[in-house]
Amino acid sequence: MKLIKTEIKNNVLKAMIRLLDTKRTHIIEANKKDLDAFGEKEGAMYDRLIVNDKKVDGMIQSVKEVMEQDDPVGNTISHLVLDNGLDITNKTAPFGNILIIYESRPDVTIEAAVLAFKANSKIFLKGGKEAINSNKILEECWHEALTENGLETNWIELLHLNREETQEFLKNPPVKLDLIVPRGGERLIGFVKEHATGAVLVSGRGNNFLYVSKNADFETAKKVILNAKTDKISGCNALDKVLIDQNLPEYESRLKELQKLLKDNHVEILVDDKISEVLSSEEKLPNEDTWYEEFLAMKIVVGNVDGMDMAIKKINKYSGGHSAVIITKNKNEAIEFMEQVDDAAVYHNASTRFTDGGQMGVGAELAISTDKLHHRGPLGLKQLVTNKYYVLGDGQIRE
Repeated sequence: MKLIKTEIKNNVLKAMIRLLDTKRTHIIEANKKDLDAFGEKEGAMYDRLIVNDKKVDGMIQSVKEVMEQDDPVGNTISHLVLDNGLDITNKTAPFGNILIIYESRPDVTIEAAVLAFKANSKIFLKGGKEAINSNKILEECWHEALTENGLETNWIELLHLNREETQEFLKNPPVKLDLIVPRGGERLIGFVKEHATGAVLVSGRGNNFLYVSKNADFETAKKVILNAKTDKISGCNALDKVLIDQNLPEYESRLKELQKLLKDNHVEILVDDKISEVLSSEEKLPNEDTWYEEFLAMKIVVGNVDGMDMAIKKINKYSGGHSAVIITKNKNEAIEFMEQVDDAAVYHNASTRFTDGGQMGVGAELAISTDKLHHRGPLGLKQLVTNKYYVLGDGQIRE
């Protein structure tokens, strides 16, 4: 992979900022075609599809933030000189060719591409058919910015493939794919894992849990639950499951408080058998599979646990590995919970909605990884590189 000078990369991004602003009316008009064709006027997919002035401003900000970050390529990770005289430096290096497959979300066409390009990787963008007009005009902006700066347009390519063609592309790609990122729900992730021949980094699935300890401040619990559930239902960092410790003081009245709060905010409640003894008017969980489900809707499960150990066990069994919260006034308890829960982000008395590159100080993100190789959590610019060893010798041989 040819290395591009940082100055040239940043000049491309400056051009992109200008083009997104000057073409914003055309971008929004193209998006309106997608919205009209989509048909539905609500739900997670529709919410993700919308591009308005605020979304364009967000795209511009993402490009600006990446442009202002240091170049992640060629940085020294470690350096040592061995007894035999070998001089060994480990440096950051580009991945090479990245493929990202995503549904709806035209803003991913900006965020994924800006990160890959600044990290000196080529990227194939496979957006959903529901966003085709939006993605086409955004690709045109990228190609214009690249061409202005004397670069080939194949650094950023939008794939126009149907399901069968995408399957073939995954099985027999025209170039070696060094990283494949499915950003979406279970069906998309399953499809990619089944057919891909390269390394797959899973992202985009939530199913996040919150545990209300017996030591919780319940006003804090209510505030965090409401924000995590209702702030943005289409986010993979939205809350789906609440576990209430049965040893919580005023347990039954607290459950009814929570019920009223959720009902007042139009959230559908599902309950397990124990909670049903108190909230008898709410629908029971249909089966165990619901514990694994990410809702992306105004729906939540409220379940009962007897102590933190039970909560941790349940979270580690059912969660998507994304985010989990403990509400407690006991810091030692919080630390134990955070150490034992196996999620990418663990919280004490705060909303899962903060699991986001911008909110966590990472900046624009390619995805929220729930895998452990090679990185977990927001995959920002610094994380979108691999490494390479530079070994300088003077005729050394291994004997």
